[in-house]
Amino acid sequence: MSFPEYLDTRSELVLDLTIEHALVVALSIAIAVVIAVGIGVAVYRRPRAANVALGVAGVLLTIPSFALFGLLIAPLGLGYPPTVVALVAYALLPIMRNTITGLRGIDPAVLESARGMGMSARRRLLRIELPLAWPLILTGIRISTLITLGIAAIAAAINGPGLGELIFSGIGRIGAVNAVNETVTGILGVVVLALLFDLLYFVVRRATTPRGLRA
Repeated sequence: MSFPEYLDTRSELVLDLTIEHALVVALSIAIAVVIAVGIGVAVYRRPRAANVALGVAGVLLTIPSFALFGLLIAPLGLGYPPTVVALVAYALLPIMRNTITGLRGIDPAVLESARGMGMSARRRLLRIELPLAWPLILTGIRISTLITLGIAAIAAAINGPGLGELIFSGIGRIGAVNAVNETVTGILGVVVLALLFDLLYFVVRRATTPRGLRA
């Protein structure tokens, strides 16, 4: 069976798995953003605490994905929960690092002007610091998304959702009918999702970044 014929006969399954893959990544990134930006805001003025937070997030990112998924089976079982926890762990570092870097890189004169206008620390953070740091934070979110899109495919090893099911199934049946088609479909699905997410972040950046801050 040719590749186009295979896609035509399995289009419904491929679409379902693609949606599953996108949703689990989107959920994991949303959770990671809340955690990483929150920690970044809490520690960016304290170098020692920031170094500890970045160090822990860096260690999590270096753990081999198969090992982390395996470790999570005992407390969380198979499927969605360990997949989301692992993806969140892998997504933290780029978002946290860019949050800290973005907040530290704001011109002190801008903050001094805000203080002179009587703005509280909270208002400065919400109305000046975070908006100015937003382009860099969004870049970190984009990087984390691309990382987790690939790692999410490996979650099929623990019965996780997404396109990894096609990749693992095809690799496990190499030499059989449609094994290559199955594997290639899963890989191409991840690539297409990466391109779509990248386009989404481009649109979000254009829509949410002030004109003067656009690169």
